[in-house]
Amino acid sequence: MHRRASIWASLPTRTRLVVVVLAIDLIAAIVCCAVMVLNARSAVKVEMNATRATVEPLVADTIRMARNPSPETLLHTLDLRFQTLRHVRVAVFDAQGERIGFVLPNLRRDDHTAPAWFVALIAPPPEQHELPIVVNGNPIGKAVVTAEPLDEIDEVWGYAVSLSLASLILNLAVLAALTIAFGRVLKPLERLADGLTRLERHDYTAHLDPPASRELAVIAERFNSVAGALSEARDANGRLNRQLLTAQDDEGRRIALELHDEFGPCLFALEANAASVARIAEGESAPDRGKLASRAAEIGGIVGQVQARNRELLNRLRPHALGQVPLADCLYLLLADFGRRHPGTVFEGRFDGLARGYSDLVDLTVFRCIQESMTNAVRHGSATRVSAQARESREPGRSAATLHVEIRDDGAGLTPGHGTGLGLSGMRERVEALDGTFALDNAAPGAVVRIVIPIEPEVAEDVRSEHPPAPPSS
Repeated sequence: MHRRASIWASLPTRTRLVVVVLAIDLIAAIVCCAVMVLNARSAVKVEMNATRATVEPLVADTIRMARNPSPETLLHTLDLRFQTLRHVRVAVFDAQGERIGFVLPNLRRDDHTAPAWFVALIAPPPEQHELPIVVNGNPIGKAVVTAEPLDEIDEVWGYAVSLSLASLILNLAVLAALTIAFGRVLKPLERLADGLTRLERHDYTAHLDPPASRELAVIAERFNSVAGALSEARDANGRLNRQLLTAQDDEGRRIALELHDEFGPCLFALEANAASVARIAEGESAPDRGKLASRAAEIGGIVGQVQARNRELLNRLRPHALGQVPLADCLYLLLADFGRRHPGTVFEGRFDGLARGYSDLVDLTVFRCIQESMTNAVRHGSATRVSAQARESREPGRSAATLHVEIRDDGAGLTPGHGTGLGLSGMRERVEALDGTFALDNAAPGAVVRIVIPIEPEVAEDVRSEHPPAPPSS
């Protein structure tokens, strides 16, 4: 059964439609043949009964028209008149049982056109009927009536052959028309399949001309829309990949420059102090303890500076506190760090009611978006006050939550026709990857960044910060 279904499914659609039409024609032909056979059998039986019913009136009429005929002459006359009857054969016998007239060879049977199987299908069971011939109350013989339906069956056969030929020609014409029509109707589907194959091969320039059919025209329109959307998505991914590569190169260049500018002098100073300590130790006189203490203090200060810069670089690459302490604490620490590095700007934050964490990806996205927004506010907007807040909202009766993040500043705001840099593109891509929304608008004064991230129930942690730490003073 499964193999038959597989064979049927492997056939082209046009072939399957033609097979269905042929099956319907075959069923219709079988039904028509059955109805025709039943009607033909009934018609043959009625016709034979009607013909047989004429035999008795014919005998009576012949006897009445004859004037004092002899029995032999009367029987011969009846035999001649019976030869003209159709659908029955009548044999005349005298009173002694002798056949009247000559027994002619049955040449007509060879002239019948209906095949034997059709005759057997239509013909009723053979019947005989004896009719006594009585003149003036005296029986002079008898007439034996035998059913002979071949003539009627020949007429039915001729009608069936004519009807079958006409039906065959009509069905062949209909099948030819349907084959052509199905080919024209299914041609757009073949073009659609070719287009889908091109899409599968990442050829997003595929385009379908709308066919005449309204339904297929809608499918072609949707296909063209999907191909255009895929092409735009590929271009956007290409731009994003280039931006990511550029961002990686810029970040690597910036880190290399900071390593050269910050760590290079520190390492040189360490090397110089170490050489000075070595010279003091190699002197012939007793080492000057004051100089050794001064060099040790300088080395300790340089090491502390290196450690601070190292922590800053590591925190930029990956905030080490994320996942270890509550998210709100990490954000407050971020504000405090910005306050130390930009003492002329006031940084404020409100992160009440946040959970301890929302998964590494969500926490890092919130952290990076606030970090980048405050960097832009100071670097490009020359803001003197930046406020950031994050809160969680939950609809009544639903376990899913939504995280709302907003960063405002009082800087210069957005200039008309401002471009989208790597920082804004990175934030937007991070938020949209979490099925969230990102918006950047003017706030009069300054600018405002609004971010909404949906939080699935199984992602949010059960432990929430009931008493978040107080924000550090700027």
